[in-house]
Amino acid sequence: MRLAPAAFALGLLAVTVLAQAHQEVLAQPPRAVGEAAGDALTTVEIAPGVYVHEGAEALAAPDNRGDIANLGFVVGAEGVAVIDTGGSVAIGRALLAAIREVTALPVLAVINTHMHPDHTFGNAAFRGAGPQGADPAFFAHAKLGRALAVRAGHYRASTSLAMGDAGAGPEEIVLPDRDVAEGGEIDLGGRVLRLTAWPTAHTDNDLTVLDLATGTLFAGDLVFVHHLPVVDGSIAGWLAVHPRLAELSATRVVPGHGPAAVPWPAALAPQRRYLEGVAAEVRRAIAEGTPLARAVADAPEPAAGWVLVDAFHRRNVTAAYAELEWE
Repeated sequence: MRLAPAAFALGLLAVTVLAQAHQEVLAQPPRAVGEAAGDALTTVEIAPGVYVHEGAEALAAPDNRGDIANLGFVVGAEGVAVIDTGGSVAIGRALLAAIREVTALPVLAVINTHMHPDHTFGNAAFRGAGPQGADPAFFAHAKLGRALAVRAGHYRASTSLAMGDAGAGPEEIVLPDRDVAEGGEIDLGGRVLRLTAWPTAHTDNDLTVLDLATGTLFAGDLVFVHHLPVVDGSIAGWLAVHPRLAELSATRVVPGHGPAAVPWPAALAPQRRYLEGVAAEVRRAIAEGTPLARAVADAPEPAAGWVLVDAFHRRNVTAAYAELEWE
């Protein structure tokens, strides 16, 4: 069932259940610091009505307040959909301020692409930003709510450790009230967004958002550019969804981390090569009887062009070994 945008503006939401030349993007220079203009995050309009804030390619720290992920919003005739809200309530508020510089329309939907705090901890800033001062609808993969609730304490502690007073974590962890089990569509008023829930890959609760009007794909952390990919779900599962991702009818992609937008599907190639390389090396080590600690210590360095290698590469090898030794 789908409801008209006017009904949506009264607080209801339409969700339709669905059945379901190569370019080296690593050559683009990485950003070191997230930027903000006054109280509002800086955004760029990458396609008509599609705005993106490019987060810093860095770990969460006091100076960036958790502003380390790409965030976006899409404007329709009846309202706005927000895609990811940042790593703190302060960043969420700055994103809302950026939206208000573009439009006074209500925020009809907040969509989280997965559970990680740099994408979800700004959710509370959007309370009351919906129609007539109500809350917007909060969308996510059907598995996100439980996963985030279970990890909330750990995430609060880790962000507090990383960011000090700037990152104690929101008092309220806002969980989704609209679960997406397979797929669905949100109509913002002449502007349809297609949501797709994915099998376990980067996490077990990855969700993509495709703006049908402009062919813009918000991929969350299913796609990393510059920032080394991070395995928190299944390396085999992530590689398995790459062909399906590449088939999505998009013109450009907003990665979870990296430039605001890059050509599609060329953006997938460096990530796929990295993940394939890790999987191949780990399988070789397992076949040769190399223990985990030795396999991690001897893991070859990734190709040049990735940032945050020291923070994540050996962690990825550890996660891949723990998964693939049971194949």
